[in-house]
Amino acid sequence: MTQRTQPPFRADHVGSLLRPKSLHDARAAFAAGDIDRAELRAVEDRAIQEVVRLQEDIGLQSATDGEFRRTSWHMDFIYQLRGVHRTDEKITVHFRNARGNLDFTSAALTVNGKIGLDGPIFGADFEFLKSVVRTATPKLTIPSPSMVHYRGGPAAIDKSVYPDEDEFWADLSAAYAKQVKQIADLGCTYLQLDDTSLAYLNDPAQRAELAAKGADAEHQHERYIRQINAALADRPAGLGVTTHMCRGNYRSSWTAEGGYDFVAEALFGGLDVDGFFLEYDDARSGGFAPLRFVPPDKQVVLGLVTTKRPELESKDELKRRIDEAAKYVPLDQLCLSGQCGFSSTVEGNELSIDDELAKLRLIVETAAEVWG
Repeated sequence: MTQRTQPPFRADHVGSLLRPKSLHDARAAFAAGDIDRAELRAVEDRAIQEVVRLQEDIGLQSATDGEFRRTSWHMDFIYQLRGVHRTDEKITVHFRNARGNLDFTSAALTVNGKIGLDGPIFGADFEFLKSVVRTATPKLTIPSPSMVHYRGGPAAIDKSVYPDEDEFWADLSAAYAKQVKQIADLGCTYLQLDDTSLAYLNDPAQRAELAAKGADAEHQHERYIRQINAALADRPAGLGVTTHMCRGNYRSSWTAEGGYDFVAEALFGGLDVDGFFLEYDDARSGGFAPLRFVPPDKQVVLGLVTTKRPELESKDELKRRIDEAAKYVPLDQLCLSGQCGFSSTVEGNELSIDDELAKLRLIVETAAEVWG
């Protein structure tokens, strides 16, 4: 088998990377008023240049900016959509890890205006990334349309603005379609839609929580798939699109559990993307049987290498699990990555940058031995 020349690649990664100390220090100085936004951006620029070199030197075919300019993987994007605003209320998401429970609290959102797009979100950030890559394909990661809805639910949508929820969805998908086109116009050939909701909906506890709020939890994933497809319906030729699905990733903790069985047939058979980044680093993720629904024109990126813990997986174990997955989808349709990003929020997961680099090297080396 040969190296892939189109995304996703045999050895790939989800996107976010641990922030270096220089960047944490600069963000603290900016928050304190000791430096201005231009000075902060200059520090970000240097950190991004360095992390792009690291990705390329390791041998990755794709490179991101590590999401170094963001506080969180999704809200920094969502708040830039016209019609979406922060509120004074707080949303608390309950996470857990091997040691116990951990809560993530952020500002709630409200949709109190017509959804729209004023310009390509993260456009300038992508242009900088594109200017500093040498050998890798620059990848932009953004939250999927589903996340705007899942984060606040119907209660976050002002009924005086959108008395009919179908109108909200039409405007949201149209705004995303503009984002897709405008990012492609900037030269993007690799776009990733990050979506925890489609993984969360596999968890019976998550569906029960939604049902208690009056949502159609048994069919919500079908609506999400339709709206993502509407956003991608007119995507430009030459733009590769993937989606990443995990069950929560905050300071080495997670929110949901369960295999992909509940959404698998509708998701793999119906979502119009080129590849699926799937979390598969431990028993929480279930087995590989749902992959039987993956059609022959889609790639599956197996997230077998955990980004939550520093312990390094063995190549033999990774190869064994790849072989197991290949019982359900051909080996030529498989790739390898970490199960999620290393730093979905600015705090990052509980491992060092050296640990992160070791895991990325492991992904590249294992992929080379499996696929050539």
